[in-house]
Amino acid sequence: MATPSHAGDSPEHDAFHPDLPDHGAQPPLRVRLHHIRAGELDGDTAQTGGMRRFAAISGSTVGSERIWMGQTHVAPDTASSNHHHGASETAIHVVKGHPEFVFLDDSTGTPEEVRLRAAPGDYIFVPPYVPHREENPSPDEEAVVVIARSTQEAIVVNLPELYVLDQDSPAEN
Repeated sequence: MATPSHAGDSPEHDAFHPDLPDHGAQPPLRVRLHHIRAGELDGDTAQTGGMRRFAAISGSTVGSERIWMGQTHVAPDTASSNHHHGASETAIHVVKGHPEFVFLDDSTGTPEEVRLRAAPGDYIFVPPYVPHREENPSPDEEAVVVIARSTQEAIVVNLPELYVLDQDSPAEN
């Protein structure tokens, strides 16, 4: 039985598929599984001050069409602007630190700021168009989150303030 090899072990293996032999011409990205190693994330993404984003699964890295997935590293004492992500659904998994996610809730009839304090292992779901912001209030610990979204584009619509999403016409808010 052959011993599995890894990227860089042999010129017979390609960078996208280090466990498969390279048979010359590469088939289309969408006909095989892809293994993206932790050290191979793509930093050529939209960046925000205090936040570094790295793509793992994207149209350019693996040919995905309906999902994007990657990591965001949030510096200590950093907050994003108030924003929403348009029609994109966003799922977040906390890997390191204690980031906070802030939005307005109107379930009592009076808009109230809600702060979701997350910890490693927690998940957050951000529905389309919901105004929110992300914060890392720690004075000395970086927060790291894995993000999956339903669009290839990094849609960020900055807002002057948070507001409650109108359920009847979210795209107009």
